[in-house]
This record gives sequence, C-alpha cells and structure tokens, in this order.
Amino acid sequence: MERLMCGIAGIIGNKASQKQLDAMLEAQAHRGPDATGRYMKGDTFLGHNRLAIIDLSPEANQPFFSHDSRFIIVFNGEIYNYIELKKQLASTYSFTTNSDTEVLLAAYQAWGDACLSKLNGMFAFAIWDTKEQRLFAARDRFGVKPFYYTVVENTFYFASEIKSLFAAGISKTPNESVWASYFAYGSYGMPNETFWEGIHQLQGGHFLTLDDSEVAIARWYDFEEAVKKYDIALSFEIVKARYLQLLDDSIRLRFRADVPIGFNVSGGLDSSALLALVNRLEEGENIEAFTFYTGDDRYDELPWVEGLIAHTKNPLTKIQLEVDHLASLAEVMAIQQDEPYGGVPTVAYGELFKEARSKGVKVLLDGQGMDEQWAGYDYYTKTSDNVIQGVSKSPFRTGVLTADFFAKAKKPIYPTPFKDRILNLQYRDLFYTKIPRALRFNDRVSMQFSTELREPFLDYRLVEFAFAQPLTYKIHDGVQKYLLRAIVSEYLSDSITYAPKRPLQTPQREWLAEDLKDWVENTIEGLKDTSWFDYEQLQEEWTRYVNGDQDSSFHIWQWINASLLVSLRHN
Repeated sequence: MERLMCGIAGIIGNKASQKQLDAMLEAQAHRGPDATGRYMKGDTFLGHNRLAIIDLSPEANQPFFSHDSRFIIVFNGEIYNYIELKKQLASTYSFTTNSDTEVLLAAYQAWGDACLSKLNGMFAFAIWDTKEQRLFAARDRFGVKPFYYTVVENTFYFASEIKSLFAAGISKTPNESVWASYFAYGSYGMPNETFWEGIHQLQGGHFLTLDDSEVAIARWYDFEEAVKKYDIALSFEIVKARYLQLLDDSIRLRFRADVPIGFNVSGGLDSSALLALVNRLEEGENIEAFTFYTGDDRYDELPWVEGLIAHTKNPLTKIQLEVDHLASLAEVMAIQQDEPYGGVPTVAYGELFKEARSKGVKVLLDGQGMDEQWAGYDYYTKTSDNVIQGVSKSPFRTGVLTADFFAKAKKPIYPTPFKDRILNLQYRDLFYTKIPRALRFNDRVSMQFSTELREPFLDYRLVEFAFAQPLTYKIHDGVQKYLLRAIVSEYLSDSITYAPKRPLQTPQREWLAEDLKDWVENTIEGLKDTSWFDYEQLQEEWTRYVNGDQDSSFHIWQWINASLLVSLRHN
C-alpha cells in the first residue's frame, strides 16, 4: 500500500522551462522531501514532491503514467476509499502498484470527470492527456488540498503553494482589493481569490480544463442538491445512530496507514469527541495525543485536556509555546503561509506538528468541521455580524486606512441558497469563510514539517447528513451541537461533554501589548509611508491598544501580517 502527501506543480505553454519547474519544486520541497519527479516534453512540464507515508517503492513515484502512457498524473492528497474503488475497477484494469494514485488515474480513465463524485478523500490533482493535449485538474469537495494557478503570456502555471509560482518568476503584486477587504471586513477573499494579483485558486468542489490555452472551470460538487437526499424526517435516535455509524466509518478510512498516527487535542468538545470515538475503534488503541499550552492559566486548555486524557488513558505530549520564541516563529510562519494567517494559535499549532514529526509521527488527526455541521458558533444563536467568536465590538480599524485604499474594499456577499438563516450561515462557514480559512492554515502548517493532516469530521457524508438535520437536533434549549453532545455523553464526562466553547486559546492580546511590544512596533514600522495606511492614525490606534483597548487584537495581527508578507514601501 502506498500513501503520500505531496506537492504538485506544472507549466504548460511555450514559456515553460525546466529551470522554472525546478525552482517551483524546490520552493515547496517541504511538502514532499522523499522524492522529486518530473515529466518534460514539448511545452508540457509536470513536477511532483513526494512525502511517502507507506511503501517507498519507486514504482509509485509521480508523475505517474497510464499503461499506454496517454495519461500522466500528479496528485496531492489521499483517496481514502481507494481499496473499494480498486475492487470496482479490477475487472477492466490491471493494477501494477498498491497506490491510490494508480486507482485515481484508472478511475479517471474509466469514468472521466464523473469519477470525482465516487472519491472520498482530500485531493488536488492534474492529469495531462498526451493525445488530446488537454489538462484536467480537480480539487476535493471542501478544498482540503490546495491548487493555485495563473496564466502569463499564454502559459499556464499551477502549484500546491503560491510561493512556487513566485519561484517560477510570477510577479508578486498585492491584490489590493482583497487586502483592503481583509482590513475593512476581515475577509480572506472569495474561494477562487488570493491576496496576489493574477494568482487564483481552484475552488473546492470544482474542476478545471486547459484546452488549447483556454481555461474553463466547472463545479462538480453540488452540496445544495446533495443534502436534499436527506429530506425525509428521521427521529433523533435514528439520526444519532446513523451519524455514529458514519463517524466510525470515516475514522476507519482515515486509519489506513502503516505509520504512527497521532492526534491534535484541545479542551474543546470536537477534538474530545474525536478522541473518544477513535478510542472506541481497535485501530485507535493507544493513539498518542499532542496539545499545546502557553503557561497562562487564563487561556490554556491544559486542565480540560488532562481531564480528558485521565478519562481516555492516551499518552499525551504537551508542547509549550514560549513568548520568547514567538517573533521568529511568526516570521517563518508568514513565509510558509504566503497569505495572512490567524495569529498566535496558528504558530502554536505549528510547534505541535514539529514535535510530532520529531517523534516519528507522520500522520495526525484533527477535529475540524463540527461547529459548521452542528451550528456551534455563538452567532448561530445571536443576531450578530461578528466575524470573530467572543468579541463584543468591531475588531476592524478602518480609520487607519487611506481613503483611496479603503475605497477598494468590497464587503463580501455570500450566496444564500437555503430558506433558513442558520443554514445559510452554516453554508457560508463551510464554503466561504471558516472552513476554507482553517484548511489553508492547517495545510501549510502540517506540510511545513512534512506531516499529513487528516480531518475525519470533514467526510462529505457526515457534513451532508448533519447539515440536513432539523435545527432542534443542532440547538436544543440553548445547547449547541446538541446531537453530537448526546453521542459523546456516553463516552465522556459531563464536564467535557457540556463544556462551553472557549473562544480564546492564547494570551495573544497581552503578549502583543507587553512581551512583544518592541517587535510589534518594529514590524508595523514597515507600514510607514505607504499608500495603504494613514500611519499617524495607525500609531494612535497602537497607542490605544498598548494602553488597554484590547477587546480584540485582530487589527494588530492584520498589520503584522501586512508588514511580514508585503513590501509596501514606495520605491
């Protein structure tokens, strides 16, 4: 069996060169340090960085060719149900490897783009058809795995990370509309946008074709239609039983690996629920848990984590994030992310993956996705426009933006395909805000340390089934994620099952104003004399913050992101 996390890259067009491809692969080498592969013929260059989880045999290296060499694939991700698909295809296809890569290519040969709906996994891949001279690329339903692309002088470039496109010589020009919207509304861009001019991302649940230099994009995953199959009302107990069956199957699929699997645990309900459910399965016995803490009792979830571990008996590794190291770690993380990221918790998350990798754990499970399925955020129950959990007033400081720059901001408008307000909020969070943002942060963090992150709660069958359930199963007598709590109450103590959601996990607000004050001042000084900021106003806001106006530190982190990621000084 071969499993891998990887990076993919490609150039198609008359400007393509091996020098560019090599630079792209080198820029994302952390995604796959175990092997590097290339296909170069005519104007078509494909590349692959391989991180082998199982089976180091070269037969499964990529780019991977079909038997007749007509089709060539580069693939990043996991097809969790590849064993089942392989059985379906075995009568018409002779497999030569044990890889999910070969199953994916065979599925495409058998079913064309219809193969996508048969896949249960996280994936971004590109297939070159040497006969038709046509590229087909696709991304998984929720966009767990990344796919960035641009077209310059009729040449098409794609890669797993934006930095790889920069390495190929693509201009690093800020997309000022996206940046302005980030400062004004907290938007990280729409799912097809990036913070860089001319660089796009293939949206989750979409595929792309490149035919005679023409790019066409189509949606292959219709979530709104998919949830309709659950229109028939079911009793609470039946839903509970079926959801638990789906959970068990999702977790089993994600245990298909022969390397040590670890687990990211916090004191929250979601990761606690996942750990409890993992421990119910034979495969999950003695899985090692990893958690971070900061040494600040006001924010640390360590007491809840240790309470959980006392119940589940899993081995636990605790990683302390120390403020003395934060500045250098934050700067490295900015380079890794390529776009603004979520602050100190993201940096702390990185330290967790680093520790796991140092202990030989190459696969980690994570509890992402439950709040969006079961309406777990506070704004689902309150009529509020807050985009940050637990903040009482606006986290934005638009007064520091120049008038010309602020005029480029666009308040994001999201689709509302459902009649119900909460369903539309859940839909927004799944496809436009919370999940796309978290998945981008998480992918870069895990791949920075050449580790694979799997998210069992984002199995599409779970998301569709939970989303379609009545609101009373999600929120009952003011208790959110009600059905999930009912499931895990059988395996966890009430103090964990009914613990309230804690919006803050780190003392970011205090650290930025106190321990990291000099670093913050030096960093945001890079925004002086720019066309984006009224620096005098920015300084006044910073002074207010240092003096105690600390309801939110989001605006301070926005400025840090801008300074670390973009050279804004006038030349």
